[in-house]
Amino acid sequence: MTFGIDMIEAIKTVGLIGVFLVVFAESGLLIGFFLPGDSLLFTAGFLASQGVFSLPALAIGCGLAAIIGDSVGYTFGRRVGRRLFEREDSTLFKKKHLAAAEGFYEKHGAKTIVLARFVPIVRTFAPIVAGIGEMEYRKFVTYNIVGGLLWGVGVTIGGYVLGSVIPDVDKYLLPIIIVIIFVSLLPSVYHVLKDKEMRDGLIGMVRRVLHLSPATPGTGE
Repeated sequence: MTFGIDMIEAIKTVGLIGVFLVVFAESGLLIGFFLPGDSLLFTAGFLASQGVFSLPALAIGCGLAAIIGDSVGYTFGRRVGRRLFEREDSTLFKKKHLAAAEGFYEKHGAKTIVLARFVPIVRTFAPIVAGIGEMEYRKFVTYNIVGGLLWGVGVTIGGYVLGSVIPDVDKYLLPIIIVIIFVSLLPSVYHVLKDKEMRDGLIGMVRRVLHLSPATPGTGE
């Protein structure tokens, strides 16, 4: 069974509540940074076009889950603050992810709360950084609502529209899901290629998988 079909079956199994919980977790919980937010929203919207979900319920629920998730992240960041940077790295927490979100925030300012919605990893840590930086809550809420609706509702409706405009969509189900997953992974790929540490780690992993060793200096290999 392919990954695309697995995702469809998983979404059908967890239902609307499961989708909302994933969106909430990826928006504001430290453990949610690895979750497939973009592809989940798009695929759920696609399934809504096939009658699996109610589009209004799905879109409104995802928007609210995204907004509430960011609010929780902001509160967590404000209360815990800089102590996060003093934590040791673990499997689920890397200080560099928090630092990346902080750099993104410094570059884009309050707009980060909107823009980060479409950047994996940064999406999870941006509201936490906003809380650490003690952004005025009223300003945060405004950007949070805008970003939550653009991402949670917008991406979901995008999947719904795609599924609605393609005739005999069932015949193209697998290719469509593959394209959805590919597009949703592009920001992550860009982030990995841009980050030297992550890029070197990926190359090292590929070498280990292929049983290749680094070229020996002076051998010409």
